Amino acid sequence: MEFYDKLMTYLEKEDKESAVEYAINLLSEGKIDILTLYRDILSPSLNNMFCNVDEKEVCVWREHVRSSIVRTIIECAYPFVIKEREKRGVKRRNESVIVVCPQEEYHEIGPRMVADFFTLLGFDTVFVGANTPKEDFASAINVIKPKYVVISVTNYYNIVNAERAIKRLKEKANYDLKIIVGGHAFKSNKEVYKKIGADYLLDTFEEIEAFTKEEQK
Repeated sequence: MEFYDKLMTYLEKEDKESAVEYAINLLSEGKIDILTLYRDILSPSLNNMFCNVDEKEVCVWREHVRSSIVRTIIECAYPFVIKEREKRGVKRRNESVIVVCPQEEYHEIGPRMVADFFTLLGFDTVFVGANTPKEDFASAINVIKPKYVVISVTNYYNIVNAERAIKRLKEKANYDLKIIVGGHAFKSNKEVYKKIGADYLLDTFEEIEAFTKEEQK
């Protein structure tokens, strides 16, 4: 894809200014929509990162720099999330969603995009971020009373932390709280979400959209 290739040239050079400007201009000029940016450009730019053998010492550095640039693009794109929601004729719901990562989970770009997916679908979305202690958001549940808590797990070894968080949430909630999980950690075993106490496993925008429509019936 032409737009992906062009953005990759800026990311490879770690040219944050040009990368952000290019991505936002694509949205402003209507060449792409927010879903195309997230799914077809930004996600692959992170997943397809390649590090040469002679650059091994700076691989982690480069990964963090790229993630930082992509995160900035996402934050700058938020007004276009709202415009896309309006364009789709989606009305705001009187329902909230909290998106978090469990303790020791530091990959937050994917769940940050997922938070915007729920915003596109009309939810009042709260993105908490990486490495969230289970007691911190468990204590807030009965105040905010979200319809769903979304827990994102990228590292398979953090599934146990997700399980602990889910257990604590269900103990703490004084209403029928539903837990959604997603992330790369569930790719190899999609049924594990049931074993850790989650109610649903969702990843893509299409899955989330279909699920929320079904829930409305």
